[in-house]
Amino acid sequence: MNYDLEERTKRFSKAVIEEISKIKISDLNRNIINQLLRSATSIGANYREANGASSRKDFSSKIFICRREAQETEYWIELLATTNIEIKDKLRVLWKEAHEFVLIFNKISATLRKSY
Repeated sequence: MNYDLEERTKRFSKAVIEEISKIKISDLNRNIINQLLRSATSIGANYREANGASSRKDFSSKIFICRREAQETEYWIELLATTNIEIKDKLRVLWKEAHEFVLIFNKISATLRKSY
């Protein structure tokens, strides 16, 4: 198991929390912030669950969820950047990390499919 990725996803969650805690919440961005918080923190939580999976099928399922949550996180970051232009550069860094997670989880999924 790659516990380095556990730490990396946790650092990402904390970075998202830190960045969105600085944003003034409005009617325009409230839902976007809530959705981003849910999806970004779900990546690491699901990866931890994957590492504790009871079977290969369970592990594969959790990795798929990680990938899906990372893709959703990219989406919410893009939308948040349109409503909070002043932090667009910081959000770009977070988006790049979310995108790397998508690529990582895609690779893990592809490797799992090949080994079946």
